[in-house]
Amino acid sequence: MWGKNGGRDNDAPAAIQLEDQPVSVADIGWIDAPGILVFWVLAVVVFLQFFTRYVLNDSLAWTEEVARYLLILVTFLGSVSVVRRGTHIMLEFVQRAVPPLYGKVLAVIAELITFGFFGTLTWIGITLTKKTRQQMISLPVPKAWIYSICVAALAVMTVYSARSLWRKIRAKPEEIAADLDRHLTTD
Repeated sequence: MWGKNGGRDNDAPAAIQLEDQPVSVADIGWIDAPGILVFWVLAVVVFLQFFTRYVLNDSLAWTEEVARYLLILVTFLGSVSVVRRGTHIMLEFVQRAVPPLYGKVLAVIAELITFGFFGTLTWIGITLTKKTRQQMISLPVPKAWIYSICVAALAVMTVYSARSLWRKIRAKPEEIAADLDRHLTTD
């Protein structure tokens, strides 16, 4: 049954009732600014592409390619924020099913793998950036610039992953288990 305000009635089963989580911008730091800025530039470019194509019937040639590379940059720069907060997607059911000491071991191993992954991608990205001589097709912008931003984001993610690894190594097993519960958004 739907209530007067369009939401579910209070007598609906608890598993079906949804609550909005409070939103706080206090956790947004200066390191998040590039991702937010590129996101809004992407929004403007996509709107410009839509407007020129469907309203003016004369699409700007550069908007599609620029939007593609901006989307790539948003992905990498946004990932920095996620790694910094430790809110990336993870499967934690095994870690919850074992005693806290084994959970800590699993958390440290997972963070070690993450650290190695980001470090390896940073190294590969540096190599790729050095070899890239192409420019974008529609604008005279070297693709190496775009790759450099991605590599810088990967390097920052490596640093944040190293910090997280160090914290998990030093933490007590109970603290790691409690940290899982703090990030849990459902019952």
